[in-house]
Amino acid sequence: MTATTTAVTQAEKTGAHTPEAADVITGARERIDALDDRIIGLIQERMAVSAVIQEARITSGGRRVNLARELEVLGHYRDALGKPGTGLAMTLLELCRDRV
Repeated sequence: MTATTTAVTQAEKTGAHTPEAADVITGARERIDALDDRIIGLIQERMAVSAVIQEARITSGGRRVNLARELEVLGHYRDALGKPGTGLAMTLLELCRDRV
């Protein structure tokens, strides 16, 4: 396979119209994939820490969920990321519930 054929294939895969743009997109996508892997790892860590909190709360006679704390989390994400941040926070909170 020649370099031109590879670049054309890469351009087709990325939707770019030039080999240069395809190279930029490919590199940026690799970076995004690496970031996604880190984000997933952090979410899994958050889920584990949340389970520890829930277990301690339940063991002490409390409720599994602390709604006041969840509102704080929602506000934090909304303030940092705007309205879509609220949806992201809701998803995180849902992932972290019922782990105990």
